[in-house]
Amino acid sequence: MKRAKVICVANQKGGVGKTTTSINLAASLARLGKSILVIDMDPQGNASSGLGVKRHDVQKGTSYELLIGEKDIRQTRQMTTQKSLHVVAANPDLVGAEIELVDMDQREYRLKNEIKSISDQYHYIIIDCPPSLGLLTVNALAAADTFLVPLQCEYFALEGLSQLLNTAGIIKKNLNPNLKIEGIVLTMFDKRNNLSHQVVSEIKNHFGEKVFDAIIPRNVRLSEAPSHGISIIDYDAKSIGAKKYMDLAKELIQRNEEVIPMVVPEDTINKNDGEAYV
Repeated sequence: MKRAKVICVANQKGGVGKTTTSINLAASLARLGKSILVIDMDPQGNASSGLGVKRHDVQKGTSYELLIGEKDIRQTRQMTTQKSLHVVAANPDLVGAEIELVDMDQREYRLKNEIKSISDQYHYIIIDCPPSLGLLTVNALAAADTFLVPLQCEYFALEGLSQLLNTAGIIKKNLNPNLKIEGIVLTMFDKRNNLSHQVVSEIKNHFGEKVFDAIIPRNVRLSEAPSHGISIIDYDAKSIGAKKYMDLAKELIQRNEEVIPMVVPEDTINKNDGEAYV
């Protein structure tokens, strides 16, 4: 039986559209018929709230309890408003995991070991990382098959990319020899800005086919959707942002078309008094 492809969405630089990409790529893949699990590894919990799971709705457990071994991944995953899209939420408690993991056995593989138990139930598992290089990001990269890099179309974003690739190389050498780059997603593109066009040209010339054709533009609707606790696909499917993330999801599927369909039984997912989290 095929297992899920685990994709870590990472960039050491903040504000590049990392969480926005995690949320909307996952939602787009789910809309295209794929079973998706999002694991929020950022203590800010923005991927969780962007999928409708609020801080006060995490009684079932979070990625913090998952990493320190208080609960397993079946106990912590929750439903979202999309039937085939589930999430392991995060909240600020996750900051403590950085300290508690230091003295734990297999500290770099805590997340990987949990994912193994449910990896045959999804097409894709998407991990949203914090913009840092601590044990949370290390756990995500050690668990991943590939890493996806959202790259803002601005000059300083290029520096963050080189740092991330260096970090990924260290992880590959020491912890995860099979780690590969899934691709680079260009975000926050402004067609009126000459620098945006220059960044696109430079990145495509250097990385070639690793750069996705779908380029995510600056879009007001993309910024508004998280405040409603839903993805852009549910908020405004006709917006340019939604269309571009759907294009990105289609590209990702085409690159990984060997993955076969799987369905997660609903009775294995945490519910809040029988209702989906909204």
